[in-house]
Amino acid sequence: MEPKPQPVTNLSEQELLSTCPLCSAPNAEPFLQIDGRDYWRCPRCAARFLDPRQHPSPDVEFSEYRKHHNDPADVGYRRFLSRLAEPLLERLAPASQGLDYGCGPSSALAEMLREMGHRVALYDPFFQPDTKPLQARYDFITCTETAEHFHHPAEEFDRLGALLRPGGWLALMTCFQTDDSRFAHWHYRRDPTHVVFYREETLRYLAAERGFSCIIPTKDVALLRRPG
Repeated sequence: MEPKPQPVTNLSEQELLSTCPLCSAPNAEPFLQIDGRDYWRCPRCAARFLDPRQHPSPDVEFSEYRKHHNDPADVGYRRFLSRLAEPLLERLAPASQGLDYGCGPSSALAEMLREMGHRVALYDPFFQPDTKPLQARYDFITCTETAEHFHHPAEEFDRLGALLRPGGWLALMTCFQTDDSRFAHWHYRRDPTHVVFYREETLRYLAAERGFSCIIPTKDVALLRRPG
């Protein structure tokens, strides 16, 4: 029988004043303890996140990432990515310059966007670690199935915003968290490398705090636009 999730209890005052890693609110609330992991809930931005002391090590992350097999030739995988690619492509000028941030060992999404005439650079801290692409600025940045891995999401989103040209698009895909009662058994939570979970309202808050607009064209996809 699987363990029943329990509310986080018996925490020190310092822990109860935990800071949200996404919006820096100082009053994140204990949420759940499940599978030996402690989760918190932010009342300001509505993010749910793992206790930072329990983040996986780089070795654990790399081991998990190597299990992913995202073949650019896989028709089903390309169909999955089209949920982000199609609404983004509708908004891009011809021959736009972009960055696939957290692209993994190969990027089907970059290939799809290149096929439509756009230029796409790649960056991934494990598989494409050359930081030269982070010295340029872009018309768009894609971040698919990546934001849930951010150990320091506020810093990551600040970096991404700074990499965008005025009027540029940040296209995110991550499985939106919706139902607290299902969180313990949610497949997304079970991935040991997933440490922060976003609701639609979380992404809208994230955008508003940075002066970006936010469009949710379909489930689990958000398009954030930097002011022009």
